[in-house]
Amino acid sequence: MKRLLVFLLLVSASGYSQKLVDSRQREIVFTSVNVVPMDTETILTDQTVIIKDGKVQAIGKNLKYSKNALVINAKDKYLIPGLAEMHAHVPPNDNLESHKEVLFLFAANGITTIRGMLGHPSHITLRSKINSGEVLGPRFYTTGPSFNGLSVKTAERGAEMVREQKAAGYDFLKLHPGLTKETFAAISSTANELKIPFAGHVSFGVGVWRAIDAGYSSIDHLDGFIEGLVEGVHKGNVSEQEAGLFGMYLVDKVDNQLIDLLMYGLKEKNIWVVPTQSLADRWFAANFTGDDFLKDPDSKYMSRQTVTQWIDSKKNLMADARYNAQKIEDFIKLRRKLILECQKNGIGLLLGCDAPQVFNVPGFSTHNELKYLVDAGLTPYQALRTGTVNVAAYLNLPDAGIIKPGAVADLILIDGNPLADVTNTKKVSGVVLRGQWLSKTEIEAGLKRLEK
Repeated sequence: MKRLLVFLLLVSASGYSQKLVDSRQREIVFTSVNVVPMDTETILTDQTVIIKDGKVQAIGKNLKYSKNALVINAKDKYLIPGLAEMHAHVPPNDNLESHKEVLFLFAANGITTIRGMLGHPSHITLRSKINSGEVLGPRFYTTGPSFNGLSVKTAERGAEMVREQKAAGYDFLKLHPGLTKETFAAISSTANELKIPFAGHVSFGVGVWRAIDAGYSSIDHLDGFIEGLVEGVHKGNVSEQEAGLFGMYLVDKVDNQLIDLLMYGLKEKNIWVVPTQSLADRWFAANFTGDDFLKDPDSKYMSRQTVTQWIDSKKNLMADARYNAQKIEDFIKLRRKLILECQKNGIGLLLGCDAPQVFNVPGFSTHNELKYLVDAGLTPYQALRTGTVNVAAYLNLPDAGIIKPGAVADLILIDGNPLADVTNTKKVSGVVLRGQWLSKTEIEAGLKRLEK
């Protein structure tokens, strides 16, 4: 079913939509709320928070506000900054309705910033519509169309694509597998010259060490990390097919002594990391199956065709003669160790799960990713920082990712303390998106219409 709650996504003449517009034109006041400001690991209890003109105006007790304010009794609830999804996918097509569906799934879950990691020319227009308020959606950063082994056959073409995408106004370049040393060198050097950041995959033929030297903005999926810890890969003694996706079949060949060197390189070059651990835990691990996903209430927002494709992808992976459940579990554990080492070594971690991708539903899976980060050894506060404070630092947004007077009013109201249990972020009671209030009733109505 392709129907969409249009009144939530387009500013129209309908009464319901007018109600949403009014929430931006009047003060929004949360009373008796517990605030998780995220600039420090603390909770400000029983606060009044006043929002006006898309900004947090004041936080405190016994504050005065206008008579026509929208007052929300938030007793026993928690207010946290909106989360960011730094490896999102918006359909790479001209279908605005399909774009709106994905945007609403993110917004309904309190994902107030996304970085689209498979760009399309229509995304430039979409970004503009979001910024103008014509389309309701998270703050949208977009990469251009993919740089990969098929789209970039020569170094000259690689450099030309960089110039084209810079001129078109994309925020980032998206790198996919299949690049050679020569094509990657042309892409990265031209990108650095034009000052447009590049991010994403690390091609097997390039390798993580060359990627670090070139100055990736972010390396996603921990791509190339495990291969970089295997001596034979450097000498050309291991093929890409032997390594498997993200080096999943190399875990027993890893030299753990190289981990410190990897961390040093990432830190020295200020390269950020988007782990997408939920993709690994759900797609690769034997203990999460297609049946598990069918029992997941989030699955109802994906089409039957997509769900079938995801289940088939899992079955095909496990049917591979090289697949060994215990070794894959060791691979998952190694990934968790690398995530924790990034945290310990001060390497910037960014929240991202690659949705919609195998068993990851837009919006919902970002919350799952927080739990997987905690499973890797991060505290709930540290995990939350990857989607708030860290993202604000990465994107150079000093007024985002925290709750304080003057900050952008991108907020989530939740029914539980996220510092005690990070899964409480799933208990969304309402969302403030650039100063616009989306109540739980409105969110549930919108989600209901998106059930497939």
